[in-house]
Amino acid sequence: MYKFAKYFFVFWFFAFLLFAYWQLNDPDPEIWAPVYICAALFSALAVKGKHPLIPLSIAIIACVIGAIYFYPDSVSEWVNYELEQQDLTMKTKESEEARETFGLLIVALVLSFSAFVGWKKTRNP
Repeated sequence: MYKFAKYFFVFWFFAFLLFAYWQLNDPDPEIWAPVYICAALFSALAVKGKHPLIPLSIAIIACVIGAIYFYPDSVSEWVNYELEQQDLTMKTKESEEARETFGLLIVALVLSFSAFVGWKKTRNP
């Protein structure tokens, strides 16, 4: 499992760096670029086999709280809106916040996997 985990985190390291880069043209890059850079750093640590459980837990909780805060009123309306627009340019503040919600959920899931791997390693050294 650890070999798979290494490649998983290598992928997410580069993906999160790309996500951070895409945030630079956002109206609020000072918020979202650091979120993805932190996720990339946690992924880089995971590639090295380091899974700091307390910082990971704090980051996961922060992402989940942020996702709840930005969660769209209607996911189906947001999905339909995105499908109608057929491009990724920001049209409304609500659509951007919905996208950020799912970005935070992706970060939380990836970091949760890192925390799980770290927890398993501490249980079975």
